[in-house]
Amino acid sequence: MTLEVKICGICDAAALAAAVVGGARLVGFVFFPASPRAPAAALAVTVPAGMSRVGLIVDAADDDIARLVATVPLDVLQLARQRKPRRVAEVRNRFGLPVIKAVAVANAGDLAQADTYVGVADRLLFDARPPEGATRPGGNSRPFNWRLLSGRIWNIPWLLAGGLHARNVADAVRLSGAAAVDVSSGVEDTPGHKSAALIHAFLAEAARIDPAAGAHTLAPGTRAAHM
Repeated sequence: MTLEVKICGICDAAALAAAVVGGARLVGFVFFPASPRAPAAALAVTVPAGMSRVGLIVDAADDDIARLVATVPLDVLQLARQRKPRRVAEVRNRFGLPVIKAVAVANAGDLAQADTYVGVADRLLFDARPPEGATRPGGNSRPFNWRLLSGRIWNIPWLLAGGLHARNVADAVRLSGAAAVDVSSGVEDTPGHKSAALIHAFLAEAARIDPAAGAHTLAPGTRAAHM
């Protein structure tokens, strides 16, 4: 079983090329003015077949979403901060695209809201709850307690996000049971700027992880990093 990887916040050709060469299955483009990862929309056109293009939107109105999907070729919409399941269903039905619903997690109680999106979203994405005063709902380099997800079952697939990087993704998968992960700040050398080298390193590490086994074989002389 291969770990599925989404590289989020792609905003230049070098980062996209690194994601493609490294074997990412999904690439995310952020359409949110407060983010330093504002995309070059033309990049979406260059994404090769077989790789899903995800557009991340935050509390966007229907008119804004309509303009986005009319001008940018997207395969999936990722919704952040839209908390009402009814709204998630409306976006999915109106625009005819699969939807990933982000769920902010700080404690076990936060996972209860995930159940409300089963049946209205196509996938869930569990990310750390942003710190107080944060201007962005994600991409804040914050992990959460991955063990909270261990043994949990939803009837739709899900991704793990929040503070992931090449040195901790193996532990994150082992402790959470994730079969798919989403990384953004963990492959940046400065906020908002993706590093091709860090993308390659993350994807190389992800390729060594077997989610079904809950672990992977480490190279001689290395140790897994613990949270």
